[in-house]
Amino acid sequence: MTRTVTIVGAGPGGLASAMLLARAGLQVRILERLETPGGRTSSLESGTGFRFDLGPTFFLYPRVLSDIFSACGYDLNNEVEMVKLDPQYRLIFGSGGDLLATPDLARMEDAVARLSPHDRGSFTRFMNETREKFARFAPFLEKPFESWTDLANPDLLKLVPLLKPWKSLDAELGRFFSDERIRLAFTFQSKYLGMSPFRCPSLFSILSFLEYEHGVFHPIGGCGEVSATMARLAEEMGVEIHYGEPVESMEFSGKRITSVTTSKATYSADATVVNADFARAMTRLVPDELRRRWSDKKIASRRFSCSTFMLYLGLDGCYESVPHHNIYLAENYREALADIERRHCLSSDPSMYVQNASVTDPSLAPPGMSTLYVLIPVSHKHPNINWEKEAPAFREVAINQLEKIGIENVRPRIRYEKMITPDDWQEDYAIYRGATFNLSHDLNQMLHMRPHNRFEDIDGMYLVGGGTHPGSGLPVIYSSAKITTDLLLRDLDIATETSEPAEHTNEQWRTPEAVPAEPIGSSS
Repeated sequence: MTRTVTIVGAGPGGLASAMLLARAGLQVRILERLETPGGRTSSLESGTGFRFDLGPTFFLYPRVLSDIFSACGYDLNNEVEMVKLDPQYRLIFGSGGDLLATPDLARMEDAVARLSPHDRGSFTRFMNETREKFARFAPFLEKPFESWTDLANPDLLKLVPLLKPWKSLDAELGRFFSDERIRLAFTFQSKYLGMSPFRCPSLFSILSFLEYEHGVFHPIGGCGEVSATMARLAEEMGVEIHYGEPVESMEFSGKRITSVTTSKATYSADATVVNADFARAMTRLVPDELRRRWSDKKIASRRFSCSTFMLYLGLDGCYESVPHHNIYLAENYREALADIERRHCLSSDPSMYVQNASVTDPSLAPPGMSTLYVLIPVSHKHPNINWEKEAPAFREVAINQLEKIGIENVRPRIRYEKMITPDDWQEDYAIYRGATFNLSHDLNQMLHMRPHNRFEDIDGMYLVGGGTHPGSGLPVIYSSAKITTDLLLRDLDIATETSEPAEHTNEQWRTPEAVPAEPIGSSS
């Protein structure tokens, strides 16, 4: 008899899980509350020809997704057109200077030295040391961590001096770079996890390493195109995707989940995979008394990531001299972070990220027009900030900040605009406290301390996505799908093809190179 699985949510983790489970011969059903796949890794359509990534815009380390595609009989290169960006992004420092980040390691070494002569040679040393760290630690990110005993692995214990878990990311980068601006260039990636580099564990130096070792990619059509492709392939493999069916309740027999109910039907299955915001799903769908380790009280006491304030702008014309990705780092970066994490207030000089994707991908806007994606990290929902009152003024702050990255006189060029605040992330996109990166990645909320891929409180329930091990970010979420489906298949006593984890080497990704944006310089 064919075993059945229900997946709650068609985000990247749910789609990857569906493909892997269908490949193993299971009957898979996805219940998605929205009308399109991808969750936050989807496209926002204006209805007037503008298309934006809703959430993630950086596509890193395609190797993980490529392995999933290969396991299912597909070639990612043939299914999704991706462009490797050069420059990867431009960094603008509020304290002075800018830096064009390039995957060409020799050019990047020179760019670092131009901005900070004292740091000549440090980039190469950082890459060499972190390459070893990643190669030795990456296999552990592909394994489940279900108890403290998993930490006692002798091979993992040998890595402690290399990983330095007691150090912050900023302190780790301080071993390599004396200039604070250069350290920020290799630590701002902690914002991919919704964290400050002064609190983020040093392990995550692998994030910036991956950008330079393997490149930053743009899928033509946006990251949402990857999700759309995965949904199409999953359906080709026999997966049923029910759009517009939010899960309203779950049914249990003792501590075992037996079925889920939507507004349209009740679905029973041998196993259930939850690919939804962890805290939101648990507090809404699973009775508090069934969650010993993750009760409502314990969830509320955990640390959550920051949120984001978003502007999606459709413009007349295009800023051709502005690169695809741009990061402005506030003049007083530490204080701006304290506004987010400690004071829970809005900064007058916030850091921001701006995607000017039309310089690479004209398909995202009508002819003669372009898109701007503006993201400002802000506090998750907190009583200190009344977004209904503050949003209009903060929108003006965001528009004014654009001038600092060379985007001037934007207001008269706006032809479409959408704003998303932490309130909207919580209410419209079902994210607990609007914390867009889920549970924070403190050491006490990682590995076995994070919700387990085989959810420990409910039999027959499995988790996938940023709220479980290994954490947030697209490559990591795809890894969580591999871990989760392996556990599920093992529990159902279904044989899987065994293979050694892929070597994490600098394998070239077969994609066309982007035409570089017009250089803006790397002045000090």
